[in-house]
Amino acid sequence: MAELADAGDLKSPGANPREGSSPSTPIERAMILSDRSIKELIKKGELKIEPFCEENVQSSSVDLRLGEDVLFYKTDFIDVKQDNVLVERVQVPEEGLIIQPKSFLLATTLEYIKLPDYLTAFVEGRSSLGRLGLFIENAGWVDAGFEGQITLELYNANSCPIKLYKGMRICQIVLARLDRPAERPYRGKYYKQRGATPSKIFMDLLEKGE
Repeated sequence: MAELADAGDLKSPGANPREGSSPSTPIERAMILSDRSIKELIKKGELKIEPFCEENVQSSSVDLRLGEDVLFYKTDFIDVKQDNVLVERVQVPEEGLIIQPKSFLLATTLEYIKLPDYLTAFVEGRSSLGRLGLFIENAGWVDAGFEGQITLELYNANSCPIKLYKGMRICQIVLARLDRPAERPYRGKYYKQRGATPSKIFMDLLEKGE
């Protein structure tokens, strides 16, 4: 990865190389965006987070909230080639959703995001929830060009139930600028997804003809 630039060194995708750089040097330096840069890109419409709450913008990340529905797998066995694994979709009630100990489910962010072809994002669970034993992942990475709500994998590693509420801050994304716009921005099987979305790994095997 290219050397990290200062937070205030935000440039447009078409910026010229620095003086003295060689033709093989990336046009831009990779960087993690600051709160000021995040708000500037949202104001310009280059980055979309909807609905947007400015209070959720932290110094170098954006907090995202828990959406309206979750999914539970309802099967005794999962074959990764199977395209119709049984799931149960549940709406998160106003009084909260109880996650039993050692249970796994899929959730979604309330926010719908749209990344330009020069931004990628890292997704992390909030430390305050991790300290309760709630593991929150989405494989940790959102490719440049992705658009949609983010599906989250939740696991209660605690020995007691945990109750969550719709609209609470559930995770955070850290936005990073690529050294140059992606040649192949994300248009994969989860592009423009809405709601908690189950695995589509079977499509990988179909594409390979397995």
